[in-house]
Amino acid sequence: MTSTDSTGMVWRKSSRSGSDTNCVEVAELPLLVAVRDSKDPDGPTLIFSRRSWSDLMALLQSAI
Repeated sequence: MTSTDSTGMVWRKSSRSGSDTNCVEVAELPLLVAVRDSKDPDGPTLIFSRRSWSDLMALLQSAI
């Protein structure tokens, strides 16, 4: 599922989040990746470089 906010960023929820409301949304930009809490879309947003995001995803996937 995707949504667009007032800045034009397109946010998507994880395909693994299902119908649970406790999930994060991700917006991919040319040089950055933004992450926010789906329950609080106007709240704080974490910003990662694409390299940092890729490293974080690899670390999390290796822990599964």
